Amino acid sequence: MSDQLDLNLLRVFDALLRDGSVTAAAERLHLSIPATSRALARLRRAMGDPILVRAGRAMAPTPFALRTAPRVRSLLEEAASLVNVDFSVAGLERTFTIRINDGVAATLASAAVEATAAAAPGVTLRFVAEGSESPEALRDGSIDLDIGVGDAPAPDIRTTVLYREQLVGIVRADSPLGRGRRPTPAQLCRHPHVAASRRGLARGPLDEALAALGLRRHVAAVVPTSAVATLLVASSGYVGMVPGRLAEQHGPALGLRWFPMPVELPETDVRLYWHARLDADPAQRWLRDTLGDALR
Repeated sequence: MSDQLDLNLLRVFDALLRDGSVTAAAERLHLSIPATSRALARLRRAMGDPILVRAGRAMAPTPFALRTAPRVRSLLEEAASLVNVDFSVAGLERTFTIRINDGVAATLASAAVEATAAAAPGVTLRFVAEGSESPEALRDGSIDLDIGVGDAPAPDIRTTVLYREQLVGIVRADSPLGRGRRPTPAQLCRHPHVAASRRGLARGPLDEALAALGLRRHVAAVVPTSAVATLLVASSGYVGMVPGRLAEQHGPALGLRWFPMPVELPETDVRLYWHARLDADPAQRWLRDTLGDALR
């Protein structure tokens, strides 16, 4: 397969997967339709796969093509960086895919979009939800950046700290809890709680700290995300615990108050991760610097 492929064929592959049409791919690449059809035939022979198959009046990519597309796109971007010595942020036209959890996305997305759009209006930031923290998506180019917590999972994954996050308590503005001062641990336990856990866990560091004081809270609901927890607290008498930036930025608009937790909880480093092969890529380096400046 490798000795039959070149960058021009990979560009055709990328265009076909982006557009799902020989005609549209030909227009994107400024080629004739017959030339693009011949390139598709060469790709099918080289890759041993149909690449695109007829689906009604349209063309649909095969599972192999969908798996291969991120790697091909990553190879093309690396090749472009080798010759793109006159890199221009203002002229950059590129989609960056960023994996992120909802609690961070709720406060990061707007700042990131504003910062990038101001300098590079041709850039699109595509945020995708966490499903797995596996580094394979960074390795194969399915995602460009990962934003989350924890250390680098492997030597080929680079990381830097964006900011430190502290969890805070949230209640409706009319709740007596924490009004005017930080509540005591005992006061905190007198109210039902909603817990946010992607894995469905009702207990966490707060419960361990309370247990050390001989106390226990009642968790009335467990929801998968901090955003859902925030909305649930806004429409109930529950107590929630969410990232401080989320509470500060969105709490007032939802009629919520926030307060520091009355027990010591560990701070969390929110980190940016990328693959080592993109260390020197000028577009990605610019994006990493822009995100870091916007969030610090």
